[in-house]
Amino acid sequence: MSSARLGNTFDGTWELYVVTDGPSTDWPEYFFDRMVPVPTPDERVQALAALGFELAANAEWEWQELRNGPMDRVELLAAADVHPAGGTA
Repeated sequence: MSSARLGNTFDGTWELYVVTDGPSTDWPEYFFDRMVPVPTPDERVQALAALGFELAANAEWEWQELRNGPMDRVELLAAADVHPAGGTA
């Protein structure tokens, strides 16, 4: 089982990537090329499919806020369990 992560990058645009066993430079990634709105669940499913993955059974996106300091822009990160498309969870 792998984990998909959706985050707003350092410039505020949205990126989805899948954490795999390989080095982080090899993780599959998809860029939404926009700051707003947050990618919808359907857009995330489509992005995962483009990367060759799908949500695991009963997987839900879990959100957390990341902040470096009290005056910094809040970064959002969502994670969900995924597996290779056509595979079993």
